[in-house]
Amino acid sequence: MNTIEKLAILADAAKYDASCASSGSSNRNSLSGKGIGSTEGSGICHAYAPDGRCISLLKVLLTNFCIYECAYCINRNSSNAQRARFSVEEVVNLTLDFYRRNYIEGLFLSSGVIRNPDYTMEQLVAVARSLREDHDFRGYIHLKTIPDADGDLLANAGKYADRLSINVELPSQQALVNLAPEKDHRTIKLSMARIRTRREEHVADKRTKKISSNLTPKQNKPPKFAPAGQSTQMIIGAEPSNDASILAMSSNLYAAYDLKRVYYSAFSPIVDSPTALPSIRAPLVREHRLYQSDWLMRFYGFSANELVEEADGGMLDLQIDPKLSWALRNRHLFPVDLNKASRELLLRVPGLGVKTINKILKIRRWQVVKLADLIALRASVKRAMPFIVCAGHKPVEADYSSEKLRAMFVPAAEQLQLAF
Repeated sequence: MNTIEKLAILADAAKYDASCASSGSSNRNSLSGKGIGSTEGSGICHAYAPDGRCISLLKVLLTNFCIYECAYCINRNSSNAQRARFSVEEVVNLTLDFYRRNYIEGLFLSSGVIRNPDYTMEQLVAVARSLREDHDFRGYIHLKTIPDADGDLLANAGKYADRLSINVELPSQQALVNLAPEKDHRTIKLSMARIRTRREEHVADKRTKKISSNLTPKQNKPPKFAPAGQSTQMIIGAEPSNDASILAMSSNLYAAYDLKRVYYSAFSPIVDSPTALPSIRAPLVREHRLYQSDWLMRFYGFSANELVEEADGGMLDLQIDPKLSWALRNRHLFPVDLNKASRELLLRVPGLGVKTINKILKIRRWQVVKLADLIALRASVKRAMPFIVCAGHKPVEADYSSEKLRAMFVPAAEQLQLAF
């Protein structure tokens, strides 16, 4: 099998991994002042950074052979999928060739587990090491790490990669026991803890290390360790965990392991899937609502238990976004006065984003905030008006009952049908 045939198989096999965003990295310095690669620019888009910037990545598996039997995975040991395997040199050459043709800006590399976790992790690290040390590649590298691999291998991976990720896979340990018996949340979390500890040690070394008189400040900097942090991914809808437990798990991961992102992947049936799995795909709109809720937890001050009502079976409302859903359940807090309310309360107003709120706070230091100011700031005025008071606007309670508001913002039946 030639390299192009392998690429067709292993690039397609990598499409199920969603945790490949390249946000948070910075250019790597080169002692020679030269080097290959950049973490910025444009090309074929494979991922998006939070600021909307398109990032082109070669997203591929080292191999889709795997000794594990994860029921939801197309590459599981018992699958009849066509198999292929790259050598370390082939991945390195592909990355460099694609970069020189301006097709990519970096590499996302994962792998099935072959022989054992340590051997697989050694191969992944060897690719990153060769790119960095042999070819002075300074572009973005994201390595998917193997949870059971030795801690020293994870440490080496962090020396060469911008981001590391370890998939938590499913929201509960019982779900892993049922669907991925070789994997364990305790092992996965231990690896996450090791990565966090290494990153914190790097920050401490950076602060305390004295500059040698014989070296320039650039040369004397301690080596970077996964500067873009770590991420993980959960499969949604492969087992009966509700949204409340999924968001609680995400909240715990953010707090305990300083994760940059948790990715959610709606389950989709695979060929010859075991009977233990659902026969239909999970709604994409559920995945979307989880991402919206995740954003609210990270940037708007919401906690996981605020976003989901136990009375709803611990599930998010699929018809309206979680911020609006929370606002409708807490009408006693509204309307909010844009000229007096705290930043924390303004963050909970539907239709107002972080940037808009920061600008409102600046405006009101010098003048009264008016409805025209919101329009000028390009806020979602229609969505915000029922929940705010400002100069020239005060909502009439009779016109904005919770029932009327919900009916106002629920998408048309045709849109919901497409979303589901």
